[in-house]
Amino acid sequence: MSEINQPANATPPSREPAAPLFLFGRFLSWLIFRCYNRMEVAGQKNLPPHGGVLLIANHTSYVDPPIVGAATPRPVHFMAKAELFFFPLGAIIRRTHAFPVKRGGAGNREALRTAVRMLKEGKVLLIFPEGTRSPTGALIPLEQGAAFVALSAGTQVVPVGLDGADKILPYHGHFLRPAKLRVRIGPPVALDDLRGERLTRDVLQTATDRMTEALRGVLPAERQGN
Repeated sequence: MSEINQPANATPPSREPAAPLFLFGRFLSWLIFRCYNRMEVAGQKNLPPHGGVLLIANHTSYVDPPIVGAATPRPVHFMAKAELFFFPLGAIIRRTHAFPVKRGGAGNREALRTAVRMLKEGKVLLIFPEGTRSPTGALIPLEQGAAFVALSAGTQVVPVGLDGADKILPYHGHFLRPAKLRVRIGPPVALDDLRGERLTRDVLQTATDRMTEALRGVLPAERQGN
C-alpha cells in the first residue's frame, strides 16, 4: 500500500466548503494516525473528485469516523447516534459534519432522508452499513439502509476497508494504542442497473450483496466475514 505523503486536509479536489472545526479535527486525526499508527492509505484515486458519494466502511472501533475523515481528500459528513447530541457536546459534533440518527421508527427515517438530501447536494457521506461495531473485527451482515440511501440518491458508492482500527481502540478499550493502521479505498460499486427500479426488498438486497462483496474486496481475508 502507498503511504499518505500529505495531510488529508489539503485543498479538496472539488473545493467544497468545510467547517473549520472539521478541518482542524481532520488535520489532528491525520497527524495522530500517521505518526502514532503509521497509517497507510491506498486507492484515494477511486474517490470521485466531484458530486455526491456514499462511502461505506466496515466498523470495528469508535475511531473509524476520524480515520475515514483523515484518509479522504474531500470533506466527509457522518451519521452519529442521537445520544451524543446533548448540550453542549451536540453543538461541537455538528461542527465536525455529523448529524444525529435514532435507531428505528421516525427518527431513523428522518436520518435516511437527510442522508439522501446531502448526497443529492453533492456531498460525501460516510455510512457503516453493518449498523454496529463488529465485536470480532470481521465483517458482519450488512443492513439495507445504505442501499436505500444510495439508490434513492442515485449516487456512487465507494467502499473503504479499515484494517487495524480495532487494535488502535479495542471494542471495550479507552485509550489509543500504537497499532498499525491500513486504509484501502476501492472502486465504486456497480449499481447502475438497479437505479430507477422500485426499491423492493429484493432490489435492496441485491444492492446490499454487491456492497458486501465490494467491502470484502478492500479487506484482508481474516476480516471478510462469512
